[in-house]
Amino acid sequence: MKKYEEKVKELERKLEVLESEIEDILKIAEEGVKITKKTLIEIRNTIIRKSFKRKLDEIQFFKIYKPQVYSKVIYYVTLFNIESKRPRSSNKSIVKYLNNYIDKLQIYFNENLEFYQYYRRGATFLDEQYFLRGKANMRLYPDTFHFLTDEQFSTSHDSTVATILAFDMLIIHLKKEVDKLEDNGMETNVNAFQKESKLFWTGNKIDLVELIYALHSSGAINSGTADIKELASFCEQMLNIELGDYYRTFLEIKSRKINQTKFIDKIRESLLKKMIESEE
Repeated sequence: MKKYEEKVKELERKLEVLESEIEDILKIAEEGVKITKKTLIEIRNTIIRKSFKRKLDEIQFFKIYKPQVYSKVIYYVTLFNIESKRPRSSNKSIVKYLNNYIDKLQIYFNENLEFYQYYRRGATFLDEQYFLRGKANMRLYPDTFHFLTDEQFSTSHDSTVATILAFDMLIIHLKKEVDKLEDNGMETNVNAFQKESKLFWTGNKIDLVELIYALHSSGAINSGTADIKELASFCEQMLNIELGDYYRTFLEIKSRKINQTKFIDKIRESLLKKMIESEE
């Protein structure tokens, strides 16, 4: 498996260079597809020539390594389609267009919720059905027919994993684009409460991001109408911290195999302990 891990890292390095050297998003998408397809073909040729020694190796390849490469193809192809049709009008129209696409991508997760939850929580009990070749079962509702047309290099759900990874990346990209377009308005909102604070967040950044998303999802602020960026900016100002790419951090939280709400659980336990101690 080491060689496939190295292939994935090599691909990611090439794509990082590509995105740092080219500004035109459509050109990045075109070149990204070419680079990624080349890697995918190289890996496919290796897989067809050599058989896996163990079932676990085959599962690992189709659950982890192939999706990491194939997801980049889906990402760049979809990115090209989205950006090539971006309205050439007001920022308001573009924001609406991008947000509509974000909603469409989220629908995919809802339509594949059972498998999405299985994958995100790191479950393994159906791995032999999902990630071994020749185990295709139409009753498992795969979202693709690649496993029928390329049985040597596909399982029923490896492309579903790839699509989940690709759509996660696309949502991050689109939300960043929306943030850029809304920045002027946001700066005005931030300045309204931008007084120098003497409070500092001394915990981990990932814990604060977990807390911010929990507050957002609870609807406890502005009756649930507050934007994630607005909440994040407020916390950064009030707690003197730079959160960085909190969208990606949230994806890391979602992908935890154990205890996705680690910090929320921790502060709940701390509060309960405080209540007990105060009664003594």
